[in-house]
Amino acid sequence: MRKPCCDKQGTNKGAWSKQEDQKLIDYIRTHGEGCWRSLPKAAGLHRCGKSCRLRWINYLRPDIKRGNFAQDEEDLIIKLHALLGNRWSLIAGRLPGRTDNEVKNYWNSHIKRKLIKLGIDPNNHKLNQYPLRPQPQHVSPSSPASLNVARKPRRSSADKDRVSDAASCLEDERSGRVSKLDLDLTIAFPPTPTNHHEEKQQNTASIMTSEEENYTAPTLLLFR
Repeated sequence: MRKPCCDKQGTNKGAWSKQEDQKLIDYIRTHGEGCWRSLPKAAGLHRCGKSCRLRWINYLRPDIKRGNFAQDEEDLIIKLHALLGNRWSLIAGRLPGRTDNEVKNYWNSHIKRKLIKLGIDPNNHKLNQYPLRPQPQHVSPSSPASLNVARKPRRSSADKDRVSDAASCLEDERSGRVSKLDLDLTIAFPPTPTNHHEEKQQNTASIMTSEEENYTAPTLLLFR
């Protein structure tokens, strides 16, 4: 079993302070990197040797190159990854001023996605037999009314003017007809309903009176 680099008890963890960074810089400038196991104690730092090494390589080293990767650096990373695989320390050694952690992050966040979009397998750098097809865009189903509106041809401005003129003429004709109408409206009350039985009695009474008037009494003739 590998021996731990340092005693975990009494070591500081978390963010580095400016005083700790300055101690590490001054010691390495004077004595060089040396052995990372013994460096924290010799520099007067209450830190782990691994933490000192990562802090120096990724942040405090004077030759670190900051900023975006250039196109030639990206092409070199792709070629070296095809030869070396995920050996980021070896790949970063061919890129002056770049760290292995920075190269790994740039590969996973940019280059890998770019190769997948081009139809290249990022593991073996070969073209896929079945390249990724673009996913069809999901179109929400539209209502029949909207389809009918979309299918209607657009009218030109001249056609719109003609339609508006015809509509205005129709409105004028309708208004003229309405103005010429002179209606004499009178209210007629409905006739009062009569009883059919009373009418029959009146008719029979009038008939009987007319018969009585026309009736002549018979004369009695006596013969001796």
